[in-house]
Amino acid sequence: MGFAVPDDTVLIADGGLATELEARGADLSDPLWSARLLVDAPGDITAVHRAFSAAGAMIAITASYQASFEGFAVRGIDRATAAALLRRSVELARDVAVPGGSMRWVAASVGPYGAACADGSEYRGRYGLSVAQLSAWHRPRLEVLAGAGADLLALETVPDIDEAQALVGLVREADVPAWLSYTIDGGSTRAGQPLAEAFAVAAGVPQIVAVGVNCCAPADVLPAIEIAREVTGKPVIAYPNSGESWQAGGWTGPARFSPELVPQWVAAGARIVGGCCRVRPADIAAVAAVLRRTCTQRENPAGGFIRSMQHPS
Repeated sequence: MGFAVPDDTVLIADGGLATELEARGADLSDPLWSARLLVDAPGDITAVHRAFSAAGAMIAITASYQASFEGFAVRGIDRATAAALLRRSVELARDVAVPGGSMRWVAASVGPYGAACADGSEYRGRYGLSVAQLSAWHRPRLEVLAGAGADLLALETVPDIDEAQALVGLVREADVPAWLSYTIDGGSTRAGQPLAEAFAVAAGVPQIVAVGVNCCAPADVLPAIEIAREVTGKPVIAYPNSGESWQAGGWTGPARFSPELVPQWVAAGARIVGGCCRVRPADIAAVAAVLRRTCTQRENPAGGFIRSMQHPS
């Protein structure tokens, strides 16, 4: 396992895997969400990874976000089989992300405790669990994913500092590379903590190779990048959702994800950019087009884009 982001390089992550699965007809109305397809339709997951690769994504995020031993147990799946399904999530992405290809890195998704609860609590945090309890819950899954052949772990959609402390501690203990990405509301974590305090959890931790935000409104990204960069000095990752709101079982409001925002994010310190919920392959293709227009594309084997802007916008 090894991954680093040179300071002069910009990489493109993929978009909303579950969004694209649903657009292709998958029924994700299940507590396991997209992780159900690890059991029932793994080929559908591979097809979506391929679609994002064709769009220009360089990093595949695995379908393990909502996968957990507890969630699989409810379906009658034993721990050995659950561990194999977690490893399968990495294998499916690795089948598409290959050295020298357009998509070449795999980030194994470690979603928050609230995702496995399937009750929306990942957007609230404050589960009533201590850092030690959260560490104990996350450890078995994180250990499996850390040994499954990904390039790094994606500690993503983290809603509060307690969970970040638990995850960062486990990554330090395992000595594997990871990014730490909070879901935020304005200038705070979803639990209401200042972002400067939240990002400070990763400062000085060499295993955390990037920090940032995901599954948030696009308008919240730029201020968060500036805070993350100032507090940690690390490369920043930004992959917001479309800007629509989830209410009463459906998405409402206008989409506000614009690839034209990406050069601003890069200028502020973003080195990995992509999308989350409701961001589809066409959106990632548009991000790649903007970066081709505003940056210099590296040749293989390094990949990515050189961040110096030809004409910032």
